[in-house]
Amino acid sequence: MPQNLRPQVMQLYKNLLHLGREYPAGYDYFKGKLKAGFLKNKDMTEPRDIKKKLAGGRYIMKELEALYMLKKYRAMKSRYYND
Repeated sequence: MPQNLRPQVMQLYKNLLHLGREYPAGYDYFKGKLKAGFLKNKDMTEPRDIKKKLAGGRYIMKELEALYMLKKYRAMKSRYYND
């Protein structure tokens, strides 16, 4: 892995790990899947391919954030409105 992309990969891993604390299936499940995904691509050397994977990881981060916001919204809505 090129040295200039390594900090970005490490930061993405840390951010995803932090987001995984609230994952519906549990933190251990999320952590195992995350680690497996990163280990699967550990031998990548092409900067272009690594950047594509980083973009995909950032997309997953945004999707997780949206999932959590929706979960919080639904919880708030159920507290204030009786359907």
